[in-house]
Amino acid sequence: MRNDTQSRAVLTTLIQGCDPQSGEPLPGECVIHRPDVLRAMLAGLGALEQTAARAQRRAQLPENVGQSWTSDEEKELIVAFKSGDSPAAIAQKHGRTLRAIEARLEKLGLITAEQRSTRGGFTGTN
Repeated sequence: MRNDTQSRAVLTTLIQGCDPQSGEPLPGECVIHRPDVLRAMLAGLGALEQTAARAQRRAQLPENVGQSWTSDEEKELIVAFKSGDSPAAIAQKHGRTLRAIEARLEKLGLITAEQRSTRGGFTGTN
């Protein structure tokens, strides 16, 4: 992440027409002032920013997002749900999203699509 931060800072400074080390304006004949080079640097900066935003969103997700369900975890889900635990509490315990818990409960026939608070069925449709 630190390299991305440094790279974004360097690109930003270059896009502004300055030397990244000294901060001094670069000469007018410098290659960075060409429109095609400037567009390429802007594209690179945009890609770095998208990567950073994606990593930040991913860091906010529960730890088991996207992981396959094990038979043991599925059994724990069934027991917890049948004992009255809320889907939200189960989601937190399993490190999954509420949507994933509700989708699994629906797939197991423990709730219907209408009982879900999240959208989309276990088939992935909205």
